[in-house]
Order: sequence, then C-alpha cells, then structure tokens
Amino acid sequence: MSKTALGRGLGALIPPADRLQTDTRPTGVTEVELIRISASEYQPRKNFKDDAIASLAESIKSVGVIQPVILRKRPEGGYQLIAGERRFRAASMAGLSKIPAIVKDVSPAEVLEMALVENIQREDLNPIETAEAFERLMNEFSLTQEDLSARVGKERSTVANFLRLITLPADVKRDIAEGALNMGHAKAILSLDSAAKQMQLRREIISRGLSVREAENAAKKLKAPGHVIKKKGANSPSAQMTMLEDELKKRLGTKVRIHRKGRRGSINIEFYSDAELERLLEFLRG
Repeated sequence: MSKTALGRGLGALIPPADRLQTDTRPTGVTEVELIRISASEYQPRKNFKDDAIASLAESIKSVGVIQPVILRKRPEGGYQLIAGERRFRAASMAGLSKIPAIVKDVSPAEVLEMALVENIQREDLNPIETAEAFERLMNEFSLTQEDLSARVGKERSTVANFLRLITLPADVKRDIAEGALNMGHAKAILSLDSAAKQMQLRREIISRGLSVREAENAAKKLKAPGHVIKKKGANSPSAQMTMLEDELKKRLGTKVRIHRKGRRGSINIEFYSDAELERLLEFLRG
C-alpha cells in the first residue's frame, strides 16, 4: 500500500455534518449485531477504565448510541472495529444486541493509523501506548519521524520525545503507563546514560515523591563525575513497597499497587467484575 493512502484519519471515515440524515446519524449507518463484531488487533489503547465504560453504558441505556462505530468487513466473515471500542464495550454492558455502525472498505494496514488518530484526538492513550503506536506506525509504513509528525498532527520534537520512551527500562515504562511518573519525570530519567542510573532516579522519584524540577536536579547529581550508584537494598523504600505490594496481592488475591509521594500515598486495588468487588469489600469489612 502506498503512503498516500495514509493520513486520512477519521475525516475519511465520517461524513461531514451537512450529510447527516434527519435522525442525526450519518448516511450509510446500519445496525450490526454485537456478536458479529470483534475488537481490532491494531487498537493502540491497552487500558480501558471500567468506571468510564459503566458510565457510558448508563447513558446508552437512556439515549442509545448516538455516534456509530466504524467497522470493516473481515474476509472470513463478521466485522472488525476501526473506531469506537468504548462505545462497543459500553453497548455490550448495557445489554444491547445491535449497535449503529458505518462499514468502510479499509485495508488492514490502514486500521492502525485510523485507530491511533481517534485516540490521539481524544487524548485517550497513556504516553507508553502512544509511543508504542508511533513506533508501530513507523515500522509498518516505513515512515520517518517527519512523516509521522504530519500524519498525527504533532510536532516532530513531540513525536521524538514519545519514541524515546520505548528505550526506558520496563519498570519505568510501567510506572509511566500507570501514572506514577509523568512525561516530565520521564524526560529527567532519559537524560541519564545508563539503565542503572535511570532505575535509581525512578526509585528516588517514587519513594520521595519528587516533583519534575526536583527530579531534574537529582538527575544532575547522578550525572556528576565520580557519583556512585546506590544498590537497591532489602531495606530501601522501593524494596519495602514491593514487599508490601506482594503481601497485599497474596491476601487480597488481586493486583495491588502502592503509590508514594513523600509521606503520603495511595493504594490501588484492582477488580474485574461485580462479584470480585463484592468479595473484596467483604474482606475489607472483616
């Protein structure tokens, strides 16, 4: 597929407002059974907030699905989502059997770009999801950073900053994806030339609740000649938090994350169904 086929984004998928029918839906909308729709392997977004999906489901119960999802036909039958996975999930949660959809003749190679454009325009991706989607676009379409910048409507320097996140240690990327570290913290960590120093700064930021400015100052100290990297001992704040997380995971039977900011912090306990939430509540109530 030629590069000229790229860059169309949602504008190529959704007709302009003056083509809307009297029922406010775009021309070409059809009702498609949810069981015939499958999620796209090109979806750049990995994390969907359950509470946001539940809220949207309640809205759908009241007023229905206002904006259709975008689909493509699969050669083997059924449909693949291009855009609108939140609406698809919420419609399923709301108990709908069908959903309004626009079916487009789109090649598999174009689906990733269109899904990425939708999520970026809505700022739905965390920084790591964005970085991974950017990298995939560049690899699959042989794009330069300048090409990618034009496709997604971002400055080339912004694209470059996101792509640099790919090189970070896995623990740092996880913290960025979960919101324990922000892009400012990431930039400070990236200024260090070794994974060992990057991990040390990451531990200091989380255990001491460092601001971006404080993280930048800590990075300067780590870059100073003769600086000795501290080993992560069993009694370090980071190691203690890991031990506490592991203990809570075993007791609660689910994923637990502890976020520290100085002396303050929060505990994040995950659940994946109403039944699991009820189980956790019963445990916490004693």
